[in-house]
Amino acid sequence: MSILISLAIIALAALVHASFQLSVSVLTLLSAHTLGAKRSQFKLLRLTTSFVFGVGLMTLLLLSFVSLLLLSLFGAETPQVIWAIACGLAAGVAISIWLYYYRREKGTMLWIPRSFAKYLTDRTKSTKLCAEAFGLGLSSVVGELLFVAAPIFISALVLIQLPPIWQLIGIGIYTLISMLSLIIVWISISSGHSLSRIQKWRESNKYFLQFASGAGLIVLGFFVYVNEIIVITIGKI
Repeated sequence: MSILISLAIIALAALVHASFQLSVSVLTLLSAHTLGAKRSQFKLLRLTTSFVFGVGLMTLLLLSFVSLLLLSLFGAETPQVIWAIACGLAAGVAISIWLYYYRREKGTMLWIPRSFAKYLTDRTKSTKLCAEAFGLGLSSVVGELLFVAAPIFISALVLIQLPPIWQLIGIGIYTLISMLSLIIVWISISSGHSLSRIQKWRESNKYFLQFASGAGLIVLGFFVYVNEIIVITIGKI
């Protein structure tokens, strides 16, 4: 697989990751509680910036850890059965997204257990320090691990085949693109846009995002299957 194709796969996986909404939901909730407590715009900016950095760091660490683990297990030559498992995981997660990602009720309530949702809500209400907002960002990524596992796993498999310098570039590309939706919402909130308008847009487009997430994973899994299993198998004949 060429470097260009590898980076394209990583970028597509990151776009799928960016369509997930837990971190965005927690960011809007944190902003609403901060504004409701009559804190200044500067305080809001500090808290939300710390949250965004927490999300970015946890994403980077997760991808790096999975890549290191796979590299120690398989080296740069990953068995085809592992690629097949990755493609199957992508298809399974895609179906789960279509069926379960949003709860069947008004608003943008996600699949997460109510106990964990209550924990995040309580944390956002009590968050007053940047360190607390940073930790909340870390937690929001871990909370969506069931879904982000598929794009991270596939990206890690691709990364370990690249030269070291391109591995670093690939990790950077994945981290930045995966945070695209979060960064857009963060910029909107920081520039004074109404939270109600942001939330209304999210609610109006939630089913599109749900479909796009699942479809993106299907396309990603199919593309990887063709490049890493079918093409290589045919080449050996």
